Amino acid sequence: MKLSQRDTAHIWHPLTQHKTAAPPLGIVKAKGALLWDEDGNEYIDGIASWYTAMYGHCNPYITAAITKQMQELDFVMFSGCTHEPAVKLSEELLKILPENQQKIFFNDNGSTAVEAAIKMSFQFHFNQGEKRETLIAFENGFHGDTFGAMSASGIASYNAPFEDFLLKVERIPTPQKDNLTEVLEKLSYILENNNCAAFIFEPLVQGAAGMKFHTAEGLDTLIDICKKHNVLCIADEIMTGFGKTGTNFACNQLKNKPDIMCLSKALTAGMFPLSITSCTQKIYDAFLSDEISKGFFHAHTFSAHPLGCVAAIAGLELLNSDKTAKRRKEIEKAHQGFIAKIAVHKRVKEARYLGVILAVELAISMDRYGSLRDELYQFFLERGLLIRPLGNTIYLLPPYVITESELEKCYSVFEEVLKTFK
Repeated sequence: MKLSQRDTAHIWHPLTQHKTAAPPLGIVKAKGALLWDEDGNEYIDGIASWYTAMYGHCNPYITAAITKQMQELDFVMFSGCTHEPAVKLSEELLKILPENQQKIFFNDNGSTAVEAAIKMSFQFHFNQGEKRETLIAFENGFHGDTFGAMSASGIASYNAPFEDFLLKVERIPTPQKDNLTEVLEKLSYILENNNCAAFIFEPLVQGAAGMKFHTAEGLDTLIDICKKHNVLCIADEIMTGFGKTGTNFACNQLKNKPDIMCLSKALTAGMFPLSITSCTQKIYDAFLSDEISKGFFHAHTFSAHPLGCVAAIAGLELLNSDKTAKRRKEIEKAHQGFIAKIAVHKRVKEARYLGVILAVELAISMDRYGSLRDELYQFFLERGLLIRPLGNTIYLLPPYVITESELEKCYSVFEEVLKTFK
């Protein structure tokens, strides 16, 4: 019996309406930018499996590091213990994070990294005798599926059944070149009429919203105003981190640095579930007290897992290599050329790129999860390209190891979509 058939007996998949969804794709092998299914069909992983496998699937340098580590120390709880992989990873990360980041808190996935950040921000103020219960977030943002992270998110298709149970959040539009005055007015009103603890944002690119971009200048202004009101700024770099926007972190393109950063996905190159919430010394110091209750009593069983830590260390070494830097530039240049080629097509509403992220917004009305979107998804699969359209936005965020011919095939399938879907 095939994997896809055995799957349906017991498995409940994420982001899936099982009554209408097609059977899942049974993947049996991966290498570089390619995946193979149980029938021997080959697919280009055009989104690096949700932006994780940026150095390619089954990268031998990373798998060797994990194999060596599992023979020395497989796992130990991180409460009251430490180990070399966690210490070394923190040292290496702080070399490339913004200078104000000084402390590393370990979690196990992107949502829990955000959850920890939100709890840190609330307790930061609480420990100083202030009750601040409001978050500021962008419209249409996405930060995860646990309750705090979901509260900060603004996409109704994920949140609607839970609206009555969420944290208090005030939303502002993302800053564009033509709306900054409006955004600043709304932010000022929110700050004056609420006890705001933190401003959480996806810097420069809103992933789940459809790879929507906003300006670094506008975001810098918002961060500056929030800091003047002692509102902590949380950068969710779970999607954007580790080179995807042209710099190691999107925040590297900002003058004003966040107080807290959330990292996951490409952190371990997709090899292991691990995430990090980093913060400034000031935030850490607010939890130091003779009162035990002022400590940050938040934990995950698999925090700082040694195997995940060594995967992340190996990934950082690859990120910092000349080969990866060169390939990132080549992909960016190729995206630029493709955008120039299709931007004026009548079925292209907007085409944009930033770093290795390319997004094409189709001039087609389409639900985020609907029959036409599902047809589009299957269209790509039939042509050997695995991506997940975000409504009417199709996008590429390929592994850095993708070859020129593989990238050209992705572009050709995109062009075929423009000829086919009306």
